[in-house]
Amino acid sequence: QVQLVESGGDLVQAGGSLRLSCAASGITFRIKAMGWYRQAPGAQRELVATISDSSGANYADSVKGRFTISRGNTKNTLYLQMSSLKPEDTAVYYCNAVAFEKDYWGLGTLVTVSS
Repeated sequence: QVQLVESGGDLVQAGGSLRLSCAASGITFRIKAMGWYRQAPGAQRELVATISDSSGANYADSVKGRFTISRGNTKNTLYLQMSSLKPEDTAVYYCNAVAFEKDYWGLGTLVTVSS
């Protein structure tokens, strides 16, 4: 089992920056990939960025050049550095890990970007 806890969500003005963190615990050595997803009010959950040893980092077109995904040295921590934030980035951001051929999710952290 893998447990994920996100942090770092906040209210920020458009054009600002924010860094999200995700702490993974449990059987973390079995994690094959991690990622960030988001869900805006009334919308479906969507992929923001993923990272793995085999595929590197991948981003949704809407965040390319503005967001950077990375992992800590122990790979038990996942980050999402967000810059040039836009009101349309407002959403609950969820951390995801793939392990044991299953998806694990955190409870999410709210990012609100004001115009």
